[in-house]
Amino acid sequence: MSGNHPWFGEHVIAPAAAPATIRDMLRHEIRDTGWPHQPMLPAAPLALPRASYAELYRATTALLDLVRRVALETASTTAGRLAAYGMPESEDQLFVADQFIEERYADCVVRPDVVIGQDGPRFLEFNVSGALGGPVETHCRLLVWRALHGDADGRVPFGFHSPFAVRERMFRDLAAELGVAPRVALVGSARDQGVASTRYFDIEAEYYAARGLHARFFEPEDLSEAWNGPVHYPLGLRNFTIPDWDELGIDTAPVQEALDNGVLLVGTQTSTFLASKLTMGLLSEGRPWMSAAERALVARYLPWTRVLSARKTTFADEGVDLLQFTVDNRERLVLKEGLGMSGKQVLIGERTTPAEWSAAVDAAALSGTSIVQEFVAPASCHLPMITEDSSTPHDVAIAPVLGPLLFGGRPAGIFARFFGDGQAGIVSVMGNNAADNCVVWV
Repeated sequence: MSGNHPWFGEHVIAPAAAPATIRDMLRHEIRDTGWPHQPMLPAAPLALPRASYAELYRATTALLDLVRRVALETASTTAGRLAAYGMPESEDQLFVADQFIEERYADCVVRPDVVIGQDGPRFLEFNVSGALGGPVETHCRLLVWRALHGDADGRVPFGFHSPFAVRERMFRDLAAELGVAPRVALVGSARDQGVASTRYFDIEAEYYAARGLHARFFEPEDLSEAWNGPVHYPLGLRNFTIPDWDELGIDTAPVQEALDNGVLLVGTQTSTFLASKLTMGLLSEGRPWMSAAERALVARYLPWTRVLSARKTTFADEGVDLLQFTVDNRERLVLKEGLGMSGKQVLIGERTTPAEWSAAVDAAALSGTSIVQEFVAPASCHLPMITEDSSTPHDVAIAPVLGPLLFGGRPAGIFARFFGDGQAGIVSVMGNNAADNCVVWV
């Protein structure tokens, strides 16, 4: 069996307990959160060399700065940006009145999706939203690995970032910057998790409470208590998306009312512009203000990406007609809608017939709200895995999608998703039953 891609290094952490013990511990920690049943589970954390781990965050931080600048420059006002991005009418809500506040706190919670190509990391998209997956899941996985691999003093043979510890610091810093009490409203809905239990949110609230940060979970129906109750919550986490709540029939009006009454929920609605894949297309094509170093950074870490429309552009420094080029190069491209989650709005060219691809390209070009992106063949690394009835772990060459979490500009741990049987494709735990893990450094 071939080894890891060099970027992953060669260190594989050995399992520290029997498969049944590991399986039971992993499922116990993630219980009642709405996380789907996974027939295949990791037997150990995924380890990266310290230099690779650091590179991922160095690139994430630098690219996020460019993503933010590109998104905000599309127009000087919120109305102008909504028009420039062709946003659906449903996204024209939940903005705070102060546009400076909107812009400043749009990128508090970030997780790009990164695959390792033959030449290293490639950033496929930036998820910028308080509702992104990874923090709770990474926290739960880390609890297991730290318990299994720790010595009597709690020391573990690997480095890690705790997502909740970093998010706690983010909220304390925000409270200090805004001059408000450090009390946090975690706004979401158990209906969004598909379970009756509120444990998904309670895990985080209890973590903060144990460290002296007052936090409370609010369903939207109770949110008035955050600003009109005996205890005022001036800060909060916006742990939901408008499309998800629209689909579930959950009213967003209480959220707007809370915003209007001084509850700042991060990331702000302006995060939608940063998260749009159209921003990746604009950044890949280059902006007039970008320096030579910034252009080199983008060329190194972003796959070729363009906002799809009937126009001329470049590929490998050669002029091309974008629509014709996209149709002719189906097998090397991916088509993505500007807004989308869990891989639902992604079309991989090589897995699509020419007729289907051509029709999809024509439709996307008419809407002007999709991108075309060069497909990145993911490299693999090795990880011990266990199944429902494993008596011993077995080694699998996986192709992970890495999600470095960034809260308030600080590294907060890396969430990894992959197919436990070594397949490649559109990876989504909720969408197609992929496996997940957290990443550590050695």
